[in-house]
Amino acid sequence: MSTTASAPTPSTTAPSVAATSTAKGTASLVLGICSVFAGWTFFAPAIGLILGIVSLRGEPRARTQAGWGIALNAIAMSIWIIVTILALTFGWIAATSSMFGQ
Repeated sequence: MSTTASAPTPSTTAPSVAATSTAKGTASLVLGICSVFAGWTFFAPAIGLILGIVSLRGEPRARTQAGWGIALNAIAMSIWIIVTILALTFGWIAATSSMFGQ
């Protein structure tokens, strides 16, 4: 009987980098926080929203981060849309009002 020990073989089913990575979910969360609290414009929330959606599909470990990122980016994006609509509305009212010199 032989008692030789064999060296452990490397596993061929090692998890892939995409399955263990949380980079997109983290980036979405960071962009969402910065967009809401620092007042970043329309482009940062749009990129964060896209990264969050992609992260939900491809990074199962980053679901919570991606979810919060999507929520914060959607809030920031809606705030900028509302501010833009209000600015355009009040600008149009000021331009057409007879109170301002016409």
